[in-house]
Amino acid sequence: MASFSTKIKKFFTTLGPGIITGASDDDPSGIATYSQAGARFGFSTLWTAVLAFPLMAGIQEMCARIGLVTSVGLTTTLKNHYSKPLLYFMMILSVPAMILNIGADIAGMGAVSHLLIPAVRPMVFSIGFTILLIFLIVYLPYHKIVKVLKYLCLSLLLYIAIPFFTHPDWGKVFKGTFIPTVRFNKEFIEIIVAILGTTISPYLFFWQVSMEAEDVQKSQQLLLARREICTSTEEGSDTIRKENRFMGLLIKRMEADVILGMLLSVMVMFFIILTAGTVLFSAGITQIDTVEQAAKAMEPIAGKYSYFLFAIGVIGTGLIAIPVLSGSLSYIISETFGWKGNLDKKFNQARPFYVVIIISLIVGLLLNELGISPIKALLYTAILYGLTSPVLIGIILHIANNKQIMKNHSNGKLSNVLGFITLIVMTAAAVTLIYFQFA
Repeated sequence: MASFSTKIKKFFTTLGPGIITGASDDDPSGIATYSQAGARFGFSTLWTAVLAFPLMAGIQEMCARIGLVTSVGLTTTLKNHYSKPLLYFMMILSVPAMILNIGADIAGMGAVSHLLIPAVRPMVFSIGFTILLIFLIVYLPYHKIVKVLKYLCLSLLLYIAIPFFTHPDWGKVFKGTFIPTVRFNKEFIEIIVAILGTTISPYLFFWQVSMEAEDVQKSQQLLLARREICTSTEEGSDTIRKENRFMGLLIKRMEADVILGMLLSVMVMFFIILTAGTVLFSAGITQIDTVEQAAKAMEPIAGKYSYFLFAIGVIGTGLIAIPVLSGSLSYIISETFGWKGNLDKKFNQARPFYVVIIISLIVGLLLNELGISPIKALLYTAILYGLTSPVLIGIILHIANNKQIMKNHSNGKLSNVLGFITLIVMTAAAVTLIYFQFA
């Protein structure tokens, strides 16, 4: 027994940024989008989980490999190897969507807190969460934040249990999962774009590259120290061979990490859609406009505690995802202007980096004053990601196939097949939505 528990513990200690990426992918925007999909269309969108898994795993693997090979962030790679207009175009596409996502997540956290304590206005809670997040991000290393907050997200696992208590028609579930349903109308295409946008989110591209780059920088410091010890040519060449072998091991570990992280993310996505389809759609609640309606999906198993557990899930994922969002945004801006910093440095060591994060949180908070429903804001964020992702996926594909940048670790056939399928699917969905928007 001790041997088994030791192996389990060792397995989880080898996991890296992929797990955090997967956890932050199921943020409040994702929860709202998947709940809306299940409530509106029942089991008709379950097939998107089967489609999304290999696509999101393929793109995140590319991003992780870019970070490992280059040991710098995605923005720095663009800055060093591509034109400035492309760099600024990428910023224009990414930064507004990230700020909107931050604002929508803060609004969602405020709304679910108000659900628990109706006497306090949602905006008051949103302000409180913003202050708390600024404190946590500035004064604690991110890995310490995650160690505490990841347990709050365990309530999302209830979505996996609920369908087994509510006895859905498993024949219809199987059909919805493996036989794609596509309806060519604005509402259905809108939710498909939102699902794809919130699962294959641009901010996760930047986050994955930066986290892998920082990990490999720490490893390279050890390798450089080992090389300095070598005095003879033979010893030096042996060290280089070890470095190449070490990079190969890093890539293999990264691939397992990314696949597991994306698998866990897509499982939560699948069961949220299934739960909403079983509980809400079947009860005639086909439009979610409030967090109360979304929380009702947990009622069959949680009863009067459904609001509490739903709130804990949204708050937990929000507290994990917002540092990822604001950190990704700060990596983009800081690398563009040559500012040093990361989430493990102290404020005095990376003042401009943290100032960007603080400003993004405050601007996101102020967006709540626009008067948009938190549920709608979360859904609109997912749709915006779905519209902007194709350009960034195209950029990542080009970098991953650029041998000048990637050397011996450029894309193989499988990576390119998955990458181009992702690009085609995301582009087709975005173009179709734009067509229905103006038709």
